[in-house]
Amino acid sequence: MEPSHKKKESETSLADISFNLAGFKMRNPVMLASGILGVTPDIIKRVADAGAGAMVMKSISVEPRQGYRNPTIVEVEGGGYVNAVGLSNPGLDVFAEEMRGLKEKPIPVVASLFGSTAEEFSHIVSTLESTPVDCYELNLSCPHVEKVGLEVGQDPVAVSKVVKAAKKAASRPVLVKISPNLTAPAEIAAAAESAGADAITAVNTVRAMVIDVETGQPILSHRIGGLSGSVIKPIAVRCVYDVSQRVKIPVIGCGGITTWKDAVEFLLAGASAVQVGSAVGYRGLGVFSEITDGIRSYMAQRGLKNIGEIIGRAHNSSD
Repeated sequence: MEPSHKKKESETSLADISFNLAGFKMRNPVMLASGILGVTPDIIKRVADAGAGAMVMKSISVEPRQGYRNPTIVEVEGGGYVNAVGLSNPGLDVFAEEMRGLKEKPIPVVASLFGSTAEEFSHIVSTLESTPVDCYELNLSCPHVEKVGLEVGQDPVAVSKVVKAAKKAASRPVLVKISPNLTAPAEIAAAAESAGADAITAVNTVRAMVIDVETGQPILSHRIGGLSGSVIKPIAVRCVYDVSQRVKIPVIGCGGITTWKDAVEFLLAGASAVQVGSAVGYRGLGVFSEITDGIRSYMAQRGLKNIGEIIGRAHNSSD
């Protein structure tokens, strides 16, 4: 008789957990979220070796940004961080040059972009078209930088203009990352879909603050930051659930994913793929293989052969 552990491996290997979006193909649905490990090409191999299906690079703007002075991050109770780094990055020209020199790309690379006008987004996409990036993610949701991110992403008209401009310049899929700091995130997602977005990433961090009771002052130098980690997972799951009911394009879940159970919860809520961010900070890169192995085992135990059999099942009250 075949050993039980061998049988489990055989059953697990049959499960198809790949993700394909308009030619953007991932071996598994677990991505590194933006803003975690920088923008240099050497990091891509490390993330790939750890088991991620794709990597979203740190957000890039037309001009370099130094970001905010320290302190820029503080850990909070309940499994989370409040950060206000300030979207620091080397700027478009430096990033594009690094990407053009990329010799190895073991997993797909997603370029994260931010700006204050549709023209800026169009210029960034046009420039990156000469690089080997596989996909673009428009950051319309940063909660702590003025005139970009959330200030653009809370206006459906502005979102529509930005998405149309990016799509016109792009030959690759365009994702739109939306904020939970909105009355109706699904409305913004719908505006992005109508403008041509290929998928929605839901969500970015939650606007937050931490005050030092000894000094009586906010701990972060910028005072206001974005809350991430396990503490925001229920908020993010609700947003994914709402957005996936409203749009027909794929939804990529992001926010508080630490374990395979978290990832499956997002899939059940309607996500087709997920992004992992803060968990890399406190669990290490091994979290990717743990999550993908867990998803496969979950499917094998239920006799499921395709990840599509999980996606959105929470919407079906008869299940």
